[in-house]
Amino acid sequence: MISASQQPKPCSACQNGQSLGFDFTMAFQPIVDIRDNSIYAYEALVRGLDGSGAGGILAQVNDSNRYSFDQSCRVKAVELAARLNVPCFLSINFMPNAVYQAATCIRATLEAARRVGFPADRLIFEVTENERVVDHGHLKAIMTEYKRQGFMTAIDDFGAGYAGLNLLAEFQPDIIKLDMEIIRDIDQHPVRQAIVQGIIGVARTLNIDIIAEGIESTGELEFLKGLGVHLFQGYLFAKPAFQELPEVNWS
Repeated sequence: MISASQQPKPCSACQNGQSLGFDFTMAFQPIVDIRDNSIYAYEALVRGLDGSGAGGILAQVNDSNRYSFDQSCRVKAVELAARLNVPCFLSINFMPNAVYQAATCIRATLEAARRVGFPADRLIFEVTENERVVDHGHLKAIMTEYKRQGFMTAIDDFGAGYAGLNLLAEFQPDIIKLDMEIIRDIDQHPVRQAIVQGIIGVARTLNIDIIAEGIESTGELEFLKGLGVHLFQGYLFAKPAFQELPEVNWS
């Protein structure tokens, strides 16, 4: 892990970033490991100050404040995680189109982690497949740099976005998070079963872990367990909790 003091000096985007003009906070949802009923990670999810969903906040993000918003999300997630004594991995979503230079844009995150005492080696950076990325080479460079620095990386919403397997062919993250729509009622849907089995097979070949997100029924859980999946996220276990860590239903 490269320390903050070893990072290059901030680029002009870091120095001249626009102020947001709005505020927000985070909710936390656990990712559970059913092998030993432990919590593998908490994902930090954007929320309004009144607890409202991410939509109203994301609607205010534009080209002039995207960088500041992305940086603020990372710092706020780390600060709240430290305050809540998160004992495991912390998963943070990032916007690749807001990252100018991966090695310098990570600096504020590392400084925040050091300031609040959160171990930087417990950070996971998720990029959503739903965000259209114009320059896949740039995204590959970001993910490669994060892995080089010792961070875990993940592709969120896999199977729902623009790139699919083409994105996976460009770089191999540590984790793939299966999109909730592709696993909805999978125990009753042979076509989805075949697609997910194929994705899991590719992931195993590439030594990539699978997280099934959006789990809402025991049928979905049991079918995916049968395929060897052991990391899960969804309402069946816990809904996101506003500025706190939720209790987990292990039944």
